[in-house]
Amino acid sequence: MNIYDKANDLAKALRESSEVEEITSAMKLIEADPDAKAMLDNFRDQQMELQQRMMSGDMPAPDEMEKMEKVFEVLSLNLSIRRLFDAERRLSVIIEDVNKIIADSLGHLYGGAEA
Repeated sequence: MNIYDKANDLAKALRESSEVEEITSAMKLIEADPDAKAMLDNFRDQQMELQQRMMSGDMPAPDEMEKMEKVFEVLSLNLSIRRLFDAERRLSVIIEDVNKIIADSLGHLYGGAEA
C-alpha cells in the first residue's frame, strides 16, 4: 500500500465532496455581488490579522473579539455568505475528523491505546 496514493485519493475525495462543491457555488454567488464580496474580504482580512496577532502571543481584548463576532453575525444575514460559512464549517469538521483518525492510528507509537 502506497501512503501517497491514499493521500491523493483522499485529496480527490475532498475536492469532489458536496462541501467543496457548496463552497465553490457560494463563492460564485458572492463574487457576483460586489457588496457581499467587499464585506467578506474585509472580514477575512480582519480575521487573518487577529489570528496572526494571536499566534505571536498578542491576545486581542474581549471587546475586539465581540466586535468580530458581531461582524460575523451581520455577514451571516447575507444568504450567500451564510451558505459559504455553513459549508466551510462542514468541511472543517471533515478535516478535523480525518486528522483525528490519522492521529489515533499512530497513538500506539507514543504510549496511547492502539486504534
